[in-house]
This record gives sequence, structure tokens and C-alpha cells, in this order.
Amino acid sequence: MAETLVRTGPPQFRALADPRVTFFELPTGHWPMLSTPGRLADVLLRAAAGEGHRISVDADEQPLYLRPFVLDVPERPRERTGQVDFYLPDADGDADAPRPAVVLVHGGPVPATQRPTPRDWPLYTGHARYAASQGVVGVTVDHGLHALTDHPRAADDLTVALALVRAHPRVDAERIALWFFSGGGLLMSDWLAAPPPWLRCVAASYPVLAPLPGPPMVDARFRPVTAVRSAGELPVVLTRVGLEHDTIAATVTEFLSAARAAGVHVVTVDVPSGQHGFDVADPSEESREAVAAAYRHVLGRLTA
Repeated sequence: MAETLVRTGPPQFRALADPRVTFFELPTGHWPMLSTPGRLADVLLRAAAGEGHRISVDADEQPLYLRPFVLDVPERPRERTGQVDFYLPDADGDADAPRPAVVLVHGGPVPATQRPTPRDWPLYTGHARYAASQGVVGVTVDHGLHALTDHPRAADDLTVALALVRAHPRVDAERIALWFFSGGGLLMSDWLAAPPPWLRCVAASYPVLAPLPGPPMVDARFRPVTAVRSAGELPVVLTRVGLEHDTIAATVTEFLSAARAAGVHVVTVDVPSGQHGFDVADPSEESREAVAAAYRHVLGRLTA
């Protein structure tokens, strides 16, 4: 998990690649001083001697969040309103006709001091420009998921952003798709639990769909694996990667099982050779085809 976070997670985790940071594993729970005191003492002695596993990253290796989007998409006009950016499609026919919108919800947590903020990362600007190239409005949003305890605030930010999106004159307020990425996947819960009629589709790429193992810091409200039981006829487009970390992959498996039991229609787009963040991490034909396929499914729901 640490190596996954360093290479594909939020940027603050790059600090774990410092050569002074080493890792050990103990086959026990949260209180090793009680469950395996002898093994813990051994680990502490080895750590003091400079032993342990290190994560190495090339000094000139570009952080994942700054790598280019896997599809070559042209620049688009952008409008910025508060924490929301709109990437507008070309006007053809009736220039004032409103278009469906795809709202991209970034992952996290991301530190509040991080610059650039996620809506300016190539991953999300690339997705938004691609959406605009397909004739819909692409929307990027900065929300307040700065810590694992911030999901309620991030959910409120997303609600405010969606009000701005639906009020935009170029947006068809009755045809909106929400697309969640990585750790932002937990924010799907509210929209699965009580989908409004204007929400035509929910999409997710390499998402976290239940709180990961560890201290219970995430509000119990944010469990898509539970919320999906109430999704009804809301379509879900899920992009999953073959090289996902086991703990994240387990949440996806649990989600799909719950969706099947509830009769929720989920379309899966598989990227067998892809890793978490494949749409910037793996510039391959497989990645490009997967992104395009996911958009075909999402746009199909928006334009039906």
C-alpha cells in the first residue's frame, strides 16, 4: 500500500520515498506492543540499525499527478467560477442549446496547500477536454477532501458545485453525469443512496468503494458498497485495473456483489495491464481504448 501511494497516490506520499524512511511488516493488529512484544522489540532494534525496506523513486521521475493524460486532446475554452471550471464544446447548430455535463470528482485526500490544485492536474483537465471534444460540457471541481475526516465537507462542496453546474446556461440541468476517481469514490455514497432524476449516470475509475482497513476515520455515511443497494435504475460505469492494490480491489469486488444483489446495472471497463491512475501512469493503447470505452458508455446514458 505504501508503494502504491508513493507512485500513484496523492502527492504528499512522495515523502515516504525519502531514504531515511524504512518499512517493516508485523503479522498482527493495531497494538503490536501487546500482541507481539518480542517481534516488535526486534523490529525496533533493526530500525535503529538502519534496516528495513525502502521505497525508491528516481529523482527525475515526474510525479504521477503532473504526468500527461493518455489521450492527445486539444485545448478547449475554459470558464472558471469559484471552485468549478467549465470546458465547453464547440457550438454547432444552435449555439445556445444546452449540453449534458460530465462532472469530474477528484480523489484524495490532497493537502489544502497543494499547488496546483487537482482541477489543474493534467489528469482532470485531460478528461474535461476530452468530454468537451465529444460534445458535452466537461467540469472539474476542487473540493475539500484534505484529510480522511473531511468527507462531509467535500460532499457539501460537491453539492454546491453541482448547483453551479446545473445553473450554467450551456448545461442541460436535467442531464448530468458524476465521475469519481480513486479516493473520491467514497463520495459516490450520497448519490447512490438517493439519486436525483437529473443524475443520468455515475462513473468511477479505479475507485475506493469502502473505507480501507485502519483506524475508523471515515464517516460511516461514506460506504458505496452499502449505498448501491438504493441506487435503483441509476446506471453505473466502473473502470477497474488489473494491477490494483489488493485492499482497494477488495472494495470493488464487494461493490459489484452488492450491486448484483440489488439489481443495479453496472457496466465494467477492464484495464488488465493497468495500474491505479492508469490514465496518466500507463500511456498505452490499452489505456486509451479503456478511457474511450468508458466515455462511450457514459455519453450513451447522457444522450439517450
